[in-house]
Amino acid sequence: MMMQTEDARYLKRKVKGGNIDVHPTEKAIIVNYEVEATILGEMGNPMIGEKKECQKVIQLKSLNATTDISALAREILEKCKLIHPAKLPEVEQLLYYLQNRKEVTKIPSDKFEKKQPLRGLLDPAPDCMNDMSILDGELASINNIDEYVELLYEEVPSKIKASALLLQLTRNPDNLEELIQHNTVLGALTRVLREDWRKSVELSTNIMYIFFCFSSFAQFHHIIAHYKIGALSMTIAEHELVRHETWREDVEKRKLALQQEANQQTEKEFEKAQKKYQGLVKKQNQLLRVAFYLLLNLAEDPKVEAKMKNRGIVKILIKALEIRKNTDLLILVLSFLKKLSIFVENKDEMAKMNIIQLLVPYVPCESEDLMGLTLLLLLNLSFDTSLRQSMMNAGFLPRVANMLATPNETHKAIAMNLLYQLSLDDKARSMFSYTDCIPKLLEMVFTAPEGSVGIDLSALCINIATKKRNTQDFIGNFANAVKKEKNEDFVIECVGILANMNLPNIDFEQILQECKLIPFIQKVLKPDEAEDDLVLEAVILLGTVAIDGNCAAVLADSGIIQVLIDLLNAKQEDDELVLQIAYVFYQMIWHEETRNVIISKTQVPAYLIDLMHDRNTEIRKVCDNTLDMIMEYDEEWAKRIQMEKFRWHNSQWIEMVETQQHDEGIDDMYGDLPPYLHDDDLLLYEPNFDEDVLMENGGLKQEYIDAEELRNDIAARMIPAGYLQGYEPDQDPRFTIHDDGLDMDGYYPVQSYARPSSPDFVAYHNNY
Repeated sequence: MMMQTEDARYLKRKVKGGNIDVHPTEKAIIVNYEVEATILGEMGNPMIGEKKECQKVIQLKSLNATTDISALAREILEKCKLIHPAKLPEVEQLLYYLQNRKEVTKIPSDKFEKKQPLRGLLDPAPDCMNDMSILDGELASINNIDEYVELLYEEVPSKIKASALLLQLTRNPDNLEELIQHNTVLGALTRVLREDWRKSVELSTNIMYIFFCFSSFAQFHHIIAHYKIGALSMTIAEHELVRHETWREDVEKRKLALQQEANQQTEKEFEKAQKKYQGLVKKQNQLLRVAFYLLLNLAEDPKVEAKMKNRGIVKILIKALEIRKNTDLLILVLSFLKKLSIFVENKDEMAKMNIIQLLVPYVPCESEDLMGLTLLLLLNLSFDTSLRQSMMNAGFLPRVANMLATPNETHKAIAMNLLYQLSLDDKARSMFSYTDCIPKLLEMVFTAPEGSVGIDLSALCINIATKKRNTQDFIGNFANAVKKEKNEDFVIECVGILANMNLPNIDFEQILQECKLIPFIQKVLKPDEAEDDLVLEAVILLGTVAIDGNCAAVLADSGIIQVLIDLLNAKQEDDELVLQIAYVFYQMIWHEETRNVIISKTQVPAYLIDLMHDRNTEIRKVCDNTLDMIMEYDEEWAKRIQMEKFRWHNSQWIEMVETQQHDEGIDDMYGDLPPYLHDDDLLLYEPNFDEDVLMENGGLKQEYIDAEELRNDIAARMIPAGYLQGYEPDQDPRFTIHDDGLDMDGYYPVQSYARPSSPDFVAYHNNY
């Protein structure tokens, strides 16, 4: 029943002091107090009463560095009766804080530095922005701020309306400075949020969105920190996630009851509970989006981020990732986790909460932004060995490999980097052959524009190629590219790769025939037909494939040996090329089919004899080993090779003798010797002798060795003891063909010989 006006006789007013605080931006103290007005009846009994919270702002414009704080505090207490004298120490402390606080200058709205929104993050505006029924069609005005603040002291519906109107104002950056300068609006909003956030999700969402608008500008972060909105937002988000679990459990119980006892009543109860649950979840998603976005903005300050970490922000975000399915909210959660994951402490906490398994549904997914953020988060986490193993166990390798085919270049680049990280582990590299990764990588290499094969792609291919199983997938593509590619530099690289794949399980015969590489190689090896670098790589490739006996026979039948001889004549000054050609002959000598062709149908042994004394050590080495094999299988060539080796050795000895005789002034005691034993180069000497006259029993006739002259003083000092008496060349262990397969034991035993390498060869591959 309404109170009659004539019944009211007295009005009683009571003022109760509250807490004291500093103004967030100005040099002022805010005094909070409560006014209680009571209307008394005729008999003095209270008929109706009302309480109202108010604020008084005490401006301190004269406060400066030289102000006497104690005197100013006493003056404030004398003039302001709202402050109890017992609060003098508190007032002094607040004044001291204001005296030392940096002055906050007013910034024009057009100078605000607004944060750029992160990729995929949408404006988390609540539904009330589009629901004009809440506002009764009212549009907010900056001139009515005091009215909106008054509504914040009413019941929850009025508070929701007031917060929605203030939210309209804060969405315009031009109004932010005005709202900050207002004495009570932010403090009142903070009080309502702190006291009533459990009562209404809409009210909490509106107020946090107001502070979110301020958080979009770094200049206002200190104001938000002053009101401790960050800590309050984390508390609200954590509580909402717990409350969601309660709602979900209630729905599950009703669903179970429906399954156990299906009737019309239980069905209606379940549908009602489920509908209510879905509505609550929708509102809660908006609240969490605003809260997390606000916290993400504040986390730009590393110190603030550290405080969030200590209060359990990682745990809250992981919990949200686990139970929420809203795409916009998940994008925000993953953005925050990605930012936090760069710190070891946060990464370790994520690992403990099994974050890798939670990310599986989002690679791939329908949302491009959500998938991109997931890949970035995985990339950050992939620097941890144990987490890389977790990714492999969760099946991320084929998922990420499929991303190489996406038209989204950004996602493709992230996937490339993530695959590289996974390829760092030896066990993981073995798994690449079970995915479509290798064909996709090769396609990317072959289709890349000239000179644009990225370092990430190159590094990944190198890591994968360290596993023999993976290299099998490469070979066919490289062999086909050799003939199809027009870029000669790229062809050189492909041929070089094939040449270095010296693996026992590679069927080079099939590659040569199916890819028809022999005609290509023959064309390249023709003098002046291709660049020297390509010619060299082609010869090295022949040396690799010649290790296989079947391939060697195919090469011999194709006439490639004569092509190599022609190339040797044309490029005899190129030591590196000569070395690799000699190595091809060496590999062919090991196989019976090609050995017979080389010995009986070509002049390869004669060329090797000429090269036996080349100035290049590696060339001499290859030639000696090849000639030793020829001597073992052909007696005629064995005699000629043995004779040439003896002549070389003898000419060297005679040259030393003549040099010493010349130095000592002794007459030439061997003037009747043939001229080639003096200064001629034996490599240019063409043997012209009758073996029947010179040779006997595999060695020189004794009559050509003057034992008396070999015993003179000079010879005794220069000739090994084996020559002094009864010298028999065929008995010299260095020139004897042994049955055990070892030839010229004193020089080089016949053995398997690896690919030769010279300083020029090493320098070439290091520089190319």
